[in-house]
Formats: sequence, C-alpha cells, structure tokens
Amino acid sequence: MKLRALFSLLAVLVMVMLAACSNVGSGNSGAEKEPQKQEETSNGIGGTVTGVVQWAAGGAADTVSRAIAPLVEKELGQSIVVTNKPGATGAIALQYVLDQKSDGRTILFAAENPALYGVLDISHKGFEDLYPINIFSGAMSALIVPKDSKYQTPADLIDDAKANPGKIQMGSTGPGGQPFVVSTMLSEVTGAEFNLVPYDGDGPLVTAVLGKHLDASAVGLTAALESAKAGEIKILALIHNEPLEVEGLGSVVPITDDIPEMDKFLPWGPFYGAWVKNDTPDNIKQELIDAFGKAQQEKDFQDFVKRTNGVSLGLSGDDAVKFWKEWQSKTAWLLHDAGVTKTSPEEFNIEKMH
Repeated sequence: MKLRALFSLLAVLVMVMLAACSNVGSGNSGAEKEPQKQEETSNGIGGTVTGVVQWAAGGAADTVSRAIAPLVEKELGQSIVVTNKPGATGAIALQYVLDQKSDGRTILFAAENPALYGVLDISHKGFEDLYPINIFSGAMSALIVPKDSKYQTPADLIDDAKANPGKIQMGSTGPGGQPFVVSTMLSEVTGAEFNLVPYDGDGPLVTAVLGKHLDASAVGLTAALESAKAGEIKILALIHNEPLEVEGLGSVVPITDDIPEMDKFLPWGPFYGAWVKNDTPDNIKQELIDAFGKAQQEKDFQDFVKRTNGVSLGLSGDDAVKFWKEWQSKTAWLLHDAGVTKTSPEEFNIEKMH
C-alpha cells in the first residue's frame, strides 16, 4: 500500500510538472508572437520601394528622380527601384500608382502635368488624389533646335512658322505637357501655328531634335544641357524673362528679348516631386517626408540642382499643395484663355489668380 501510494504521489507530481512546463512554453510562445505583431504594425514601409517616373528615360523628370533616389535610399534604409511608365501625358503612371496598395512602397515621381488633367480631359484623376511627399525642385524650359538649324533666334522660328502655318514640326509630350504649354504661349502671343509631334518625354525630344526629326522643341533645361554643351543641339532661348549664365554655355538669352509679349506668362516652368496615395497611413507619409526632406538637403542633390540650373524647393504637405495649386491656376487659365482646354477651370474650382 505504501509503495502504491508513493507511485500515486509521484504520478501527481509529474502531471503538475508537465502542466507547469506546458504553461511556461505557451507563455514563451505568446511573448514571441506579440512583439512580432507589434513590429508588423509599427515598422513603416519595411520593404523595397518602387519609384514610378511619368516620363521616358533621359528626360528632366527622370534625371531629377534618379538623382534624389539613392539619397532617399540611405535615409529610408530601403532600396528604391526607379522605373519609367510614360504615356498619356503621365496619366498612365499616375493610374498605376493609384492601383497599388496604400503602403508607401509605390511612389509617383511626377512633373507638374497632373495639375492639368481635369481641364484638358486627360484623366479624372490628378494631384487631388495624391499626397505631396516632397516637391524637390523646379526648372526652366529651353527652346532648342538642331545644331545647324537655320534658326538663329526665336524670332527666326516664329517668322518661319507664320509664313508656313502648321508646317513647322514642334516637339510635344501631349496636351498639358511642358512643351505643349510653351507652344501654346508662343502661338497665343505671336499667332504662329505649329505642327505638334508627340514624344514620350524630354529625353526622346532631345534625341529627335539631335536627329533632325523635329525643327524645334521646348524641353526642360536639365534635359538639354549635356547635348547643348557638347554642341549637338542649340538653345535658342530660355522660356524666362531674364538671361542665365550657364557653365559651359555662357549667357543664355531669355525668350522676351525677341518676343517681349511672352513676359505676361513669366516666370513659369516645370517642377518635379514625389507623391503617394492620399490614404497612405500618416506614419508612413511622415517616414517618407523625413527621408525625402533630408535627401533633398544633401549636398549631392543641391550640387545637382545647381549644376543643372534648377531651383531648389523642398516643399511638402500644405506648402507643396499651395505651390502646385498656384501653378495650376496660372497655367490652366493660360490654356483656357488660349482656347485649348476642354473644360473651364471654374468647373474644377480653380480660381483665377491675378
């Protein structure tokens, strides 16, 4: 009996110990899972980021985006894969970004074009559907021609266009693109008519001018500089009202020297930035704002902006919205007054600023 009682006691003790071990194991398992759950909800982006450029490789928007992306990578601690999705004046890239998850892992590297999608009936989506992480820089436009062009001044080009309405081939990136807007300005103040030939961005436009497939084109100065410095193309003028000293080119004249009526539109120019979907979580927006803000201020990027004769901006949030809406008002009404918009800016609540 004593022996049986002893075995019974031992059995009870073993069961108690096994139960205790089971509880400890369960406790450890729970402790491991809980921090993992917290990490998943607070870790922010946590993966490779895709930066979608609206325009083809080699253009101003592409060049600026690829200049800042490696600097943002260092701040985020994540890789950024930059890809180009040109088409429909950048609307294809914008729609692609809107179709992705709102997790901050797909960024739109955009120029100014989405501000005009509504009035030009390009897309029902635009900057209103995006959050501006950083508008990092602005630029000037340049009027370029082949290196051995017969045009020596903007006046030569305009005189030929007026003498041959619709026959001078002028580059374009589609309605609302920077070359389209500049051509509209020129037509509005001079009465010249151009044959606008569409390309997928500044890079292809520079190549087309270099190959003499176009008589002229407006492009972002950033995209034109290297070819101009190499003597492969010629810059007739800046779309600006003041001259600019450019290293390797000397003083580049403003369009107003030949066409003073252009002054009413100036200063004007493209801008470049990074956007995410509006409903991206606030903590991820802030993570991106911080990373892009620091990268934009890096010496390497500021040197790039200076070297390409750009304008450093570094705007995010409300400041960025105010900036692009002012640009939108000026440009949308300019195009409307020239008779090229599909819809009045008033229908999109775009105020006319004086």
